[in-house]
Amino acid sequence: MARNETLIQASPERVWEVLADGWTYPLWVVGASRMRAVEEGWPEAGSRLHHSVGTWPVLIDDYTEVTAVDPGVSLTLRARAQPSGVASVRLTLEPEGSGTRVVMEEDVVSGPGTLMPKPLRDAALSWRNDESLRRLAYVAERPVTAASD
Repeated sequence: MARNETLIQASPERVWEVLADGWTYPLWVVGASRMRAVEEGWPEAGSRLHHSVGTWPVLIDDYTEVTAVDPGVSLTLRARAQPSGVASVRLTLEPEGSGTRVVMEEDVVSGPGTLMPKPLRDAALSWRNDESLRRLAYVAERPVTAASD
């Protein structure tokens, strides 16, 4: 399983706020091109994000489902990214000083991606998730402003 971690200079509450807003996923998840819908109740267990992967004009519609959640602490997802397969992704938030240590663990659990040798698969996922965590930090660390009327 690929394991990445980073320290985000934002409170766990702020980082969770970003994770709990399904519309932000294309901002920080590498490979997510656009959101089509966020189901009511996200990020409750069983709820889904409906997204597309790829680059226009070759986009594939897929979804990601919450399999377990401990609000403010952890989020476990079953992320579909066809045609490569389905991955299990776990994000864990740990307070550290005035920031948040975010740990991201991922592995492909079904589909053609499982045919890739594990060391190569872990290396590719680690590279991708390092960038995803960098982007998550950019979103979570940005100043929060009130929406204008």
